[in-house]
Amino acid sequence: MATRDSRLRSSAPSRRDLLKIFAAGMTSAVGTIALDNAARLNPSRASDGALRIAWLTPAQLDPRSVSGMSEIAVLNALYDYLVETDASSNLVPALASSWERSDDGAQYTLHLVEHARFHDGSPFSARDVVWSIQWQLEAGGTIADVLAAVQSVEAAGEHSVVFQLSAPDPDFLYRLSEYKIVMLKAGAENTGEVFNGTGPFIMQDLIAGDRAIMRANEQYWRGAPTIDRLEFLFFDDQQAAIAAVQGGTADGILRLDNFSFLNFSGDFRFNTLDIPTNAHHMTRIRADRPPGDDIRVRQAFKLATDRRAVWERVQLGFGAIGKDSPIGPSFAQYFLDDAEPPPRDPAAAAALLAEAGYPGGLDMILHVPNSGVMPDFAQAMAAQWEEAGIRVEIELEEENNYWVQKWLDVDLGVTWWGDRVVPQIYLDLAYRSDATWNESHWQDERLDELIDFTRSALDEEARAAAYKEIQRLFLDEGPIIVPYFYATFMVMASHVSGVVLHPFSGRTHFHRAVLS
Repeated sequence: MATRDSRLRSSAPSRRDLLKIFAAGMTSAVGTIALDNAARLNPSRASDGALRIAWLTPAQLDPRSVSGMSEIAVLNALYDYLVETDASSNLVPALASSWERSDDGAQYTLHLVEHARFHDGSPFSARDVVWSIQWQLEAGGTIADVLAAVQSVEAAGEHSVVFQLSAPDPDFLYRLSEYKIVMLKAGAENTGEVFNGTGPFIMQDLIAGDRAIMRANEQYWRGAPTIDRLEFLFFDDQQAAIAAVQGGTADGILRLDNFSFLNFSGDFRFNTLDIPTNAHHMTRIRADRPPGDDIRVRQAFKLATDRRAVWERVQLGFGAIGKDSPIGPSFAQYFLDDAEPPPRDPAAAAALLAEAGYPGGLDMILHVPNSGVMPDFAQAMAAQWEEAGIRVEIELEEENNYWVQKWLDVDLGVTWWGDRVVPQIYLDLAYRSDATWNESHWQDERLDELIDFTRSALDEEARAAAYKEIQRLFLDEGPIIVPYFYATFMVMASHVSGVVLHPFSGRTHFHRAVLS
């Protein structure tokens, strides 16, 4: 099981600490203005009974297709999962209250809660689980990758289901926590427009491009929410969302750039929280067509990159440095400690490009989602690459539409990957040759063999060794650069408490929030 290591701090102030001091000074400098604003900030929120969170505008809300964090957050408020994970990646019972695994690791029996009901009042049962899983599998896509080993799922009475797998899978319960696998009522129609879940909130009004208004589910099986209403306010621009929180229109935000987060941490009107994750930003080049199909080009990109410098500039000391694979230090027992990326050498990178047939360097478009620190990340990478003759034009993309329309097709792109609780899910989703989200289109027979082995291995020592071999392959030949693993942030107005930040921010629960 993945564990979360605490971030080590040195006795000397870090760049992040110095910036935090600066941000605090900026806040204190406005003195009376800050005090006046604090007094006016959300004066009627407690009596209003509504918690308002700022998100980017969702593009779609069908569980089979969501990918943006705001989309996932809506599902998380309206639906429930069979199992969940907490901030430390521990499995947490949800609609499945308990489970057993067969000795051979190929059969899982889940026992369901007996008092959950859908928003329309109908009882939740094993039939709904079977239908929801089959519905997802029939749709194909990423959940077909995540649940590829499922041979059958059958009801064993009203409140038990049995999953039969084609091979052992020590991570199967973690797979069931994947964000798309919400439990729907059997036979559900118009998903993405009609929201009949078992979750803590009921959709009251969805105003396209503006907000989602969700009222408390008083009959929620875990107990009625502590707030009357949850509103997600939608913004097309991250800075506009941040301004809405600063001005009191919204009570909180969970997606923002690092410097803005530091500014909030110096403002006594807000509470801030950051937690380390295995989430990461990365660049990737398509490996199935020029120029990325030449390993020398991929290695040139790696040689042109100083990962520590990118981490320090963009992350300001939050998170951890990466090694060009999705397996980070949070996966302590699987992480590759004894190998490092090559030191930055622009001259050697340029020589490799010339050897590959690009003596004048490369000109490419770098496609970048427009949220959080990703534009800054792209600029940091582009500045380093230019010295090696890799000249990129940055093209900003509206985030949620990017995942729908361009992401898998562009030659050079930036991607954020949210926190997954086991490394296997990253590999199955994006790096096996036939993976639905194989954005780099990299096909490597040895990598496929290793991914298939780690998926089913019950011997943890052998599994760890295979994961480390995978990381070496990424480091030497892979089409991706992962400079760092980032922290997840949350900013809440000081009158809000009781919200526990999840490493995958869209999975944060708000139904236990307290407004004072």
